[in-house]
Amino acid sequence: MQELVNAVVVFVVMCASASLGLFVHRRLPEKHRSPETREVVRQGVTLLITFTAIVLGFLTNSVKVGFDVAYRDRGEFAAELTELDRCLSDYGSETAVLREQLRSYVAGIIASTWPDEPHPAGIAYPDPSKMKRTGAAPALAQLLYKIGFEIHALAPANALQKTMASTCAEQYRDTVAARWKVVEEFDSSISAPFYWMLVIWLAILFCVFGLTTRSNALIAAVIGLCALAIAIDVFVILDMDRPYGGLFGIPSAAMRDALADMTRGSP
Repeated sequence: MQELVNAVVVFVVMCASASLGLFVHRRLPEKHRSPETREVVRQGVTLLITFTAIVLGFLTNSVKVGFDVAYRDRGEFAAELTELDRCLSDYGSETAVLREQLRSYVAGIIASTWPDEPHPAGIAYPDPSKMKRTGAAPALAQLLYKIGFEIHALAPANALQKTMASTCAEQYRDTVAARWKVVEEFDSSISAPFYWMLVIWLAILFCVFGLTTRSNALIAAVIGLCALAIAIDVFVILDMDRPYGGLFGIPSAAMRDALADMTRGSP
């Protein structure tokens, strides 16, 4: 898990920086320990701590909001797929093949997005090993577009079917729009350069901690616990920044419920 590795890197870097600061502190000449020097250092540490708290707080809130939006959009996408299936069912038995294709599409999403979970049984769908876990999968996109083409090609036999055909076409457009919202949320919002700048920032902060204190067991324990707390926060930020997979990944429950609803209503 890359997020865990990155969090461990942050922890190691902070501890190493603090150790370096403690090592240098023991060798500082007495003139660098005057009250004026300590006051300037204290103000600098306060400034660094404030900025660090603001940045980590902003990142935590930002990824939490993004995760909640992705969770909501996945549920809305599942609901749109269910409504499309119901609309096709209301049209009549002529859409049986279309509804089967729609079930295949949903099953393919589940198998490719959550590969570590049991795959849907009793339904044929594109090979998930040939599909990306995140982003748009061409095989699934082609299947969905085929469903849309066949919906627009429906030949209503009466006024009711004509109304339902129009409703299904509109529902299909809503489903495609919901799909694109989900697809666009796969990309991480935290870039690699920003991550490494954050690591350097934290390294400077913990090095200053070491420079401004004498080494003892209590100080070492406090610095270690602070580093652990920040590393855990970094792990949470990185993990939630990728909504699928990981410890806080979005579950497949909504899509599985949609597939179960389609299956119950199938002929």
